[in-house]
Amino acid sequence: MPRIILTLLLLTLATPAHAMHISEGILPFGWAALWFGVAAPFVAVGLRRLNLLAEEDLSFKPLVGLLAAVIFIISCMPIPVPTAGTCSHPCGTGIAAILVGPFVSVLITAVALLIQALFLAHGGLSTWGADIVSMGVVGSFTGYAVFKGVRWMGGGLGVAGFAAGLFTDWATYLTTAGELASGIRGEAPFLPLLGKIVLAFIPTQLPLGILEGAMTAGMLLLLSRKRPDLLVKMKVLRPSELAAYSRS
Repeated sequence: MPRIILTLLLLTLATPAHAMHISEGILPFGWAALWFGVAAPFVAVGLRRLNLLAEEDLSFKPLVGLLAAVIFIISCMPIPVPTAGTCSHPCGTGIAAILVGPFVSVLITAVALLIQALFLAHGGLSTWGADIVSMGVVGSFTGYAVFKGVRWMGGGLGVAGFAAGLFTDWATYLTTAGELASGIRGEAPFLPLLGKIVLAFIPTQLPLGILEGAMTAGMLLLLSRKRPDLLVKMKVLRPSELAAYSRS
């Protein structure tokens, strides 16, 4: 119980925080190992997918490297959130999943998180698996599914990008809340503790999710104006849309 109270206090204090990355030592060994087990097959498939796509297109690996740098920078970026009197950060996995697919996005995220844990103390090594699951797996697949769903329903590139970025951020933080509640609850009931952690995140993540949605939409619209052919090649735009975006 004291550990639960301490964790909740840390989540709600109005000081600079990087809430999405779970710090070293927060999760018990069993839970940390479980999340490593969940993350491992996604990373393995992502690596295999990267190698297959790189064989088909030599320019694919440089693009993946660029996206890894983008995710690294975005997820290190402290964003002041006045409603909470604190700082948080976006994820960046939505745009990566849209451009290179969710499995490769998981791999990119794993690399970015590892560098942050090793050199910036941003997240931990023991919690690397949990961070990959929340930001890489859940964030990437949510962003990809939302983007494809909105496009399938006839939504434009900007609308689909905004929705993908928004739900990527919210799904990542909801998963992080579940991981924290599972790991620290001890004998306490899971759902009440999960609710308290989610409530602690809401003042920060509601506006930050909107910001990430705007960032994702902005990046896609910029690419559609500068390199619509690249988006067609990556199956983000349909070939029939190329002429319209080339004229814009």
